[in-house]
Amino acid sequence: MAVVRPAVLVVTCLDDATADEVITELNRRRVPVVRLDPGGFPATVGAAAVFDSIGPRGTLTTETRTLDLDGVCSVYWRRPTPYTADLAMNEQTARWAVEEARYGLGGILAALPGAHYLNHPWRNRDAEYKPAQLATAARCGLTVPPTLITNDPDQARAFTAEHGPVLYKPLRESDYADAEGRPLTVWIDDVTPDQIDDRIRYTAHLFQQRVDKTADIRLTAVGKHLFAVRIDGSPGVDWRRHYDRLAYTPISVPPEIAKGVRAYLDVFGLVFGALDFGLDPDGLWHWYECNPNGQWAWFPDHITAPITAALADQLQHGGHA
Repeated sequence: MAVVRPAVLVVTCLDDATADEVITELNRRRVPVVRLDPGGFPATVGAAAVFDSIGPRGTLTTETRTLDLDGVCSVYWRRPTPYTADLAMNEQTARWAVEEARYGLGGILAALPGAHYLNHPWRNRDAEYKPAQLATAARCGLTVPPTLITNDPDQARAFTAEHGPVLYKPLRESDYADAEGRPLTVWIDDVTPDQIDDRIRYTAHLFQQRVDKTADIRLTAVGKHLFAVRIDGSPGVDWRRHYDRLAYTPISVPPEIAKGVRAYLDVFGLVFGALDFGLDPDGLWHWYECNPNGQWAWFPDHITAPITAALADQLQHGGHA
């Protein structure tokens, strides 16, 4: 079945409630949408692209849709599943096939002519590195808590003693599972000097001074729109562990924060970002991180509705919203 041009391409897995919100809104507006998970390549996803002096052209196919490469007005890049190889392949051949798929199909999806990306996958990748986030946030005038990244236990103990209380934070949300294959999360938590031993030599670790906060803030940026929500009620340092106890209040964004956030997004070329702050008793916003592809659909409807509309506007109008 051919898709009427122009269309919005949503690159994500099947189970993505955040993308579902935006797709529902685009459908309500009668905007053509194609959902594609590159992890389904080549079993359920196909591509045929020609590159020459005219420019790229060809098609992308799913089980139910065929889409011209030059018929994509916008790309909503969300949470695609990893590329996989045929189970019949040996290990070495499978690795080769996965890399060819990543650079082949992945390269095509990142080079759609004239498409507006939210966000471009390479911009997401660049913006995921915490050291770059920390350095850029400071350069953009945002308040950054003292932070150490190291694999040296002596340096870690000294930093923790000097700047305590200190939190341990993962550098990235990576896949991790227990012996039975159940997914695990590495939570943000307090750490003391006596808890640090030589095992940290095996990899990099992030330690950050804990902000004396009265609340958390999640700021969702969509183009020129900034949606800030005050989060109260968390009994621990990581509010993600206590969703059932949280209260959400939309708040305004101070001008200096808005200026810093927009400068930060511009550095990385991001249209969307989910930024976390801690609010101290004096009203100062302390910058924690920016997830270039963060979640927001768990908020109550009165908070998610304007975010959904802003995202749909960006995708429908190709970034001119």
